[in-house]
Amino acid sequence: MSNTINTIFPKKLDYCLLITGPAYGNQRASSALQFAEALLNCGHGINTIFFYQDGVYNANYFIAPANDEINLVQSWLKFAAKYKVSLNLCVSAGLRRGITETTQSLQLDKFGDNLQPGFNLSGLSSLAEAILKCDRLIQF
Repeated sequence: MSNTINTIFPKKLDYCLLITGPAYGNQRASSALQFAEALLNCGHGINTIFFYQDGVYNANYFIAPANDEINLVQSWLKFAAKYKVSLNLCVSAGLRRGITETTQSLQLDKFGDNLQPGFNLSGLSSLAEAILKCDRLIQF
C-alpha cells in the first residue's frame, strides 16, 4: 500500500499536526497518532505536533485508563521517543483546562502539577512559526 501512496504523492512533505481532540471521548487524537506513524513510515516528516484546545488533555499526567484500554498518553510518548518528535501544547489552553507544570502552579498559588513529562509547554507563536516551515497543516 505504501508504494501506491508514494506513487500518488511522490514528494516527501513536512507536516504540522494540530491536535484539538482529547485523549478520550472521541477518535481524533487516536487517529492523529495513527496518521503520524503512517506519515513517517512513508518517508514524510513531521515539523511539529501541537496540542491545542481540548487536545491538551493528551498531556494530563493523571489520565489512568483501564488495563484493557489503550493508554493514549503513553502511546504519544513512545511515538515521540521512537521518532524524535517533540510534543508541544499550548500553555494558555492548558491553563484553561487545568494542565500545569510546577512553575505555573506556584505562580497560581496551586499545589502540584499534572503536565506529563515528555510534553512541552509552548505558545501559539511557536505553532505559527512551525506552520510557516511545513508543507501541510492537518488538524485532528
